Amino acid sequence: MKLNCSRAALENALGIITGVVTTRTPRETLKCAEFVAKGEEVTLAGTDLEVSVRCAISQVEVEQEGRVLLPAGKLSQIVHELTDEAVGFEQTDETVHIRGQGSHFQIYGQDPAEFPPIPGFEGEAEVLIASGVLRRLIERTVFAAARENTRYAISGVLWEGSGKKLQLVATDGRRLAKAVGSAKQAIKGGFSAIVPAKTMSLLLRVIQGDGSEQVALKVAGNQVVAQAGPVTVASVLVEGHFPKYDDVIPRDIEATVTFNTAELHGAIRRAALLTSDESKGIRADFSQGGLVLSSRTAKEGEATIDMKVAYDGSPMAIGFNPGFLTDALRVVEAEQVDLNLSGADKPGVLTAGKEFVYVVMPVSLS
Repeated sequence: MKLNCSRAALENALGIITGVVTTRTPRETLKCAEFVAKGEEVTLAGTDLEVSVRCAISQVEVEQEGRVLLPAGKLSQIVHELTDEAVGFEQTDETVHIRGQGSHFQIYGQDPAEFPPIPGFEGEAEVLIASGVLRRLIERTVFAAARENTRYAISGVLWEGSGKKLQLVATDGRRLAKAVGSAKQAIKGGFSAIVPAKTMSLLLRVIQGDGSEQVALKVAGNQVVAQAGPVTVASVLVEGHFPKYDDVIPRDIEATVTFNTAELHGAIRRAALLTSDESKGIRADFSQGGLVLSSRTAKEGEATIDMKVAYDGSPMAIGFNPGFLTDALRVVEAEQVDLNLSGADKPGVLTAGKEFVYVVMPVSLS
């Protein structure tokens, strides 16, 4: 193998690869990136056996084709520190020479025959969707997925596709986020799959640009495969049954309050300044024409934030975890949001049009 490659393109690809490659494994090959030079491009690939990614680089001049496994973390560090526009690679036996202006590194590779196979994108896509739409769906849901939970199914995000609608739902048992977007074409047959949160975060790194690029998605067996430009992501799906999320969304709404998103976000952040591990909640007192947000800690003091809002229901006091609310408000993007209330001991529902629904359980005010 012998080639010259754009340093910037290689660094970008390695940034994606190292997001998947694990360092906590006795298998040295899983710490490596597969480096393949063939035709007029170089392809890098990495996997942790559950999620895999393949990146193609076309800004390259291949003099001699080849394939080798290189330690992904160390390769990424070397490429990052180089200042050259192009980086030279040359393989001799199991050693790869990496050269820049005044720099020469010798890296020992692994046997590529021991690298596990990585699925590619084969056949027709089940879903074609603009990258900006998919990014928005992921951002509005992935934060609500359970991080550590014995109920394995809620550690992922539910994807449901039918017609031209793609819907994502996530919950950790204390909150639930649902986001809806439109695909570019009718989804063939419809599908339902639970995608790991790690895969969702990887897709956010992959789907960059102005949001107009097309992303192709396909669910095959127990895997989902996504193709976004030169990058292919494949992931094993989460097994189990996702909760019946529609049963969680309250229907008996007593009052709806409309807020300016930025103003509500700022007010909650200010109220949260005087919370602690012992008193994580903030109190929201609704009365005619106004809202008072308050918090207190035994050792540091109290905070009171007044807001003028159009509220014409009965007075109501309800407690919320402020972090849960700000998680949603920072990704909404809409200028206004509605908070639907059903009672002091019932979940609040934050909505932004028909495309975003966020259910958050109340916390005790005692």
